[in-house]
Amino acid sequence: MTKSKRSDFRPNEFVVYPAHGVGKIVNIEEQEIAGISLELFVISFEKDKMTLRVPTHKATEVGMRSLSSPDVVSAAMKTLKGKAKVKRAMWSRRAQEYEQKINSGDLIAIAEVVRDLHRTDDQREQSYSERQLYEAALERLTREVAAVGGSDEMSAQKSIDDVLTARIAA
Repeated sequence: MTKSKRSDFRPNEFVVYPAHGVGKIVNIEEQEIAGISLELFVISFEKDKMTLRVPTHKATEVGMRSLSSPDVVSAAMKTLKGKAKVKRAMWSRRAQEYEQKINSGDLIAIAEVVRDLHRTDDQREQSYSERQLYEAALERLTREVAAVGGSDEMSAQKSIDDVLTARIAA
């Protein structure tokens, strides 16, 4: 059971875990849980000071994936340039949809949340829950853009801010 359907992930490789964003596989270890020997990916989320263990045979099933390609990052940046699409549904419903998009692990969907919730200085103030969702989406987007580009998060954040600012100026 342990060696079946071994995925392509390797130690020291960055991966995206849908509910937590970008992490780094630090090890692949054997562990006995409830009398069953399991092979686990040990994933470190440095910024969150969190370590996650995912059974290797369940990795793709839970949505763990490799980092996006540079083409997908470009498509996400293009999404940011688009016009915000704010539905007229109740906030609780929209908040659920935004949360689902953020936790989907899909970079384009996360970029849509950032685009839709981004506010400029001359727009109305965000509510606390809007701000929380925006910051969560922005952080996920920034981390993956930084990991794909091999840059630090500050540089990635600046390029995202530049795209959002250019969109508003246009």
